[in-house]
Amino acid sequence: MTEQGKIRKMFPGGNTTLGPYFLFEYMIRPATNRIFIIKGGPGVGKSTFMNSISREMLDRGYDVEHHHCSTDPSSLDGLVIPQLGVALLDGTAPHIYDPSYPGVIDEIINLGEFWDDTVLIPHKNEIQEINKRGNMQFKTAFHIFKQSKMAYDQSQWYVEESIDRSKYNRIQRFLVESVLEGMVPNYHTAPEARHLFASALTPKGILDFKDTLISKDMKIYSIKGQAGTGVKEMIERVAKAVEEMGLYTEQYHCPFEPDKLDMLIIPAAQKVVMNSTHPDHSDPKDIEGVSYIRQVEEIDLGICIKLDVLAMYEEERVDAEKRFRDLMDKGISHIAKAKAAHGEKEKFYFQAMNYDKVNEKRNQVLKQILQYT
Repeated sequence: MTEQGKIRKMFPGGNTTLGPYFLFEYMIRPATNRIFIIKGGPGVGKSTFMNSISREMLDRGYDVEHHHCSTDPSSLDGLVIPQLGVALLDGTAPHIYDPSYPGVIDEIINLGEFWDDTVLIPHKNEIQEINKRGNMQFKTAFHIFKQSKMAYDQSQWYVEESIDRSKYNRIQRFLVESVLEGMVPNYHTAPEARHLFASALTPKGILDFKDTLISKDMKIYSIKGQAGTGVKEMIERVAKAVEEMGLYTEQYHCPFEPDKLDMLIIPAAQKVVMNSTHPDHSDPKDIEGVSYIRQVEEIDLGICIKLDVLAMYEEERVDAEKRFRDLMDKGISHIAKAKAAHGEKEKFYFQAMNYDKVNEKRNQVLKQILQYT
């Protein structure tokens, strides 16, 4: 019997303090053989289509990547089968993909062919109103997230002011040297970096998929430290050093500050550098199968803080931290309302779809995929 394949989970986009932030172009790798771009409205079965094919491939022993939607984590934005070089992507807004090689690599699947317009048209005004309401909730959420970023930045100022830079630099140099130890450079090809999210701000708060991305054989460098201690900057410094050696990296961005990194995976060296600061980031000790004593090296940047300096601003820092948390919670509540509106819209499409035809198309696509095995 074929051994069951494994699932790696990630997010190609996020609801962030900088607004909606998309890394969709990194869902696929350059050597992809076939890309199926699935079009169609809400509720037509795009995610079910991908999940069904995923189960088939897992049963056949193939590992898969599930690229989840940050607004609806139970839904897929994409399915990738790395061993076959095959990807299925949701091609409806905001995921806009223009085929680069139509018919050669890219193929469009339009599930809208299988709905009955006569069922939808009578609900035109309702659908438009729900769509408008959902968009307004998104705009409200991102406006509040941007306000939360101001409070977050303020809370960091006080910590940054108290950091012992010489101590920080020594720790950073030690970390870079430790991670690079034993690695073999590859200067023959340009380094490739894949950028995605391992966690996201969802309607239910922060959802973290790091446990599906880290295997038991990896050595983990776990860095923790409150906002302003330079955890993300240190991860970025390691990433740059690895890239300079010409090695492939997976770089996972922060769900709050998407222009910064929260985790770095170096597959060739089986090493991980990750932000493990509580309460927003997972602790590697909680990852199933990881032996804490043998596999995890912890770095606490709290030792770089000059406590007497920080104490002078503690009241202001705590106030800014509270405002940040309160605003984040408020923004997330509006993301939840936007998701609820989307669910209302899906009901109309459920009623209009011919899912027998969708299943026929799914079986046809599965046969095409199996040609690459």
